[in-house]
Amino acid sequence: MRAWHLWIAFLESPLSWDEQQLQTHLDTMAVAVAERFAGQAPLLVGIESGGAWVAEALNAKLETPLPLGTLNPAFYRDDFDTRGLKATVTPSKLPFEVDGQHIVLVDDVLMTGRTIRAAMNELFDFGRPASISLVVLFDIGHRELPIRADICGETLALPPHQRVELRGPSPLIAEIRELVAEDNRETRS
Repeated sequence: MRAWHLWIAFLESPLSWDEQQLQTHLDTMAVAVAERFAGQAPLLVGIESGGAWVAEALNAKLETPLPLGTLNPAFYRDDFDTRGLKATVTPSKLPFEVDGQHIVLVDDVLMTGRTIRAAMNELFDFGRPASISLVVLFDIGHRELPIRADICGETLALPPHQRVELRGPSPLIAEIRELVAEDNRETRS
């Protein structure tokens, strides 16, 4: 199968994306999802929280909305002991059977691949899907695991000290943030 990478940006990347720019990405991604899964009835699963926002927005753009669920793979991460948990952890919600289904896993930013691996581990605790396809809004590289998106809104070549942060759910806005090495704080670019 062909991977959809719809935009490639390098040094000329904007420092932020407004709602209209993100909606353009989502429109193109919705077309790619519809084409890829024509004649099938996949289930859409967003990864909390940014991926869930992207999944909801993507689902609203599809002619035939798909069943929608959310995963929070916080307890499945392999860096749980060093990162810890956020103050509030929302539970995963999959209001459908996973066994034998085609799953479209959605996240906002693909970086190392560790969140996707954790999400797939949790997904398999719900059942054995027929297939899992990955859809992301941004791919910024820095892969540590052999994971790639099947459909991607925009591919960015960011240095290791920069991240893309999605804010939402309404309006969806994304911006590049700098990591400050001394104390690991983030600052807005």
